[in-house]
Amino acid sequence: MLKKFLRLLAENKLASLLIFLGSLSWSIPLVKSGIGYDFGVGFWGPNGHDGIWHIALANSLARGSWEMPVFAGSFLQNYHIGFDLLLALAAKISGVSTSIIYFQIVPPVLAILVGLLTYRLVATWKKSKKEALWSVFFVYFGGSFGWLVTLLTSGQLGGESVFWSQQAVSTLINPPYALSLVLLLLGLIFLIKSPITNHQSLITIFIFGVLFEVKAYAGLLALFGLFVVGVYEFVKNRDIKVLKIFSGSFAITLSLYLFLNRGSQDLLVFQPFWFLENLMSPDRLNWSKLGEALVNWRLGGLYYKSAFGYVLAFILFVFGNLGTRLVSIFSLSKRIDLLSVFIWAVILAGITVPMVFLQKGTSWNTIQFFYYSLFLLAILSGVGLVKLGKLLKVSLVYAVVLLVTLPTTFSTLYYHYLPGRPPAKISTEELRALDFLKDQPEGVVLTYPFDREAADAAVDNPPRPLYLYESTAYVSAYTDKPVFLEDEVNLDITGYGWSTRREEIVRF
Repeated sequence: MLKKFLRLLAENKLASLLIFLGSLSWSIPLVKSGIGYDFGVGFWGPNGHDGIWHIALANSLARGSWEMPVFAGSFLQNYHIGFDLLLALAAKISGVSTSIIYFQIVPPVLAILVGLLTYRLVATWKKSKKEALWSVFFVYFGGSFGWLVTLLTSGQLGGESVFWSQQAVSTLINPPYALSLVLLLLGLIFLIKSPITNHQSLITIFIFGVLFEVKAYAGLLALFGLFVVGVYEFVKNRDIKVLKIFSGSFAITLSLYLFLNRGSQDLLVFQPFWFLENLMSPDRLNWSKLGEALVNWRLGGLYYKSAFGYVLAFILFVFGNLGTRLVSIFSLSKRIDLLSVFIWAVILAGITVPMVFLQKGTSWNTIQFFYYSLFLLAILSGVGLVKLGKLLKVSLVYAVVLLVTLPTTFSTLYYHYLPGRPPAKISTEELRALDFLKDQPEGVVLTYPFDREAADAAVDNPPRPLYLYESTAYVSAYTDKPVFLEDEVNLDITGYGWSTRREEIVRF
């Protein structure tokens, strides 16, 4: 398969250049973090929390422990460990530090794989190099209309997540998400093979079966997509091939879930339209009158006004997040095939779930279902743009799309990841202390609880020490030891009751 990918790229130098530039733009948010500078170890963007968490968990798994590294004595629960397990294995086998693998090696590898597989999928599906090329462009550089909002309100480009969802440039700050895209693309490449051999079917079943443990949102959406395609193929062609793949994948998913996620809880909460109501908040669209009206109409039983308001908010949410990916509508065709059914089933499910459900602990986490809708719409956008170009017979449409799409990537990199001074650090002196703890015999580390007020007071003096940045897992990550209480953010997400431990530490 690798030879086929390389041959495809060798035949299309523009695709090779695009994958290089796209991989570079995706990697920049990570590769500067986790390495030494004159002030210590720096962390840009959310890497000071999210990246540190993955390093702590991977180090714990590499020790052969199933313990929650930031809540010593408790087993890991409510978490998909696929990426972190692979990270732990890579560190264990290679002897390279987990931090180097996470921040400097994984990003370009995953970025290149996503580009290669996207190109291969679309080129195979549509038999069009041009559509494949533009799909790769949208996958790497797709952005929202948030930059227009900030340009009009503050005169500055920005606003990547004004409409709630992160955009393509931030894909790798969530490496499990990026890895799930690799698996999803691989699964789809095998799924559309015709005819598909028994060996290829087994590979497809395995890929979709393990997807849940890499990223639960992806696993659920993929299983739903397979089920819809399976039913469609059975009704239309009396073909049960995809239903067999769905059944096998579901069996693997369920088996892994029962084995790896014992004691897990239901983390979804039914709360319709929360994202739409909060889209109007001051830190997003700043349309407080509409936000208040949405809540008042709903609570007051004014159903017609409420319906109108929520439809308007939903249109803003979808159109704002899609940006130029709105051209994906032109990919629609009278000819319905297996992959089209899968893609649209997942897109619609990925939009619907966050409109209805929130997640316990961190309400907005269900927006990650929508990430997969954006990703698949990016693929369709390449197809749709080429069709639109043929329809209009005007090459200028491509230039307009480039100009309107790229500001999101440019502004995010320019303002958040290219500056020389990061928002967070571990000082050289503290790093020595952490190294000292690392060399001590096995045991549980006790740290002072995170002080939110002190952190807020230090916000104007970057780079802030991690203990004044956010509640993170940095002590566990850099001492390679479990901590009694740390990273309250992830403890909330995974459903641990940590407040009692915090009280015990304060009393101590």
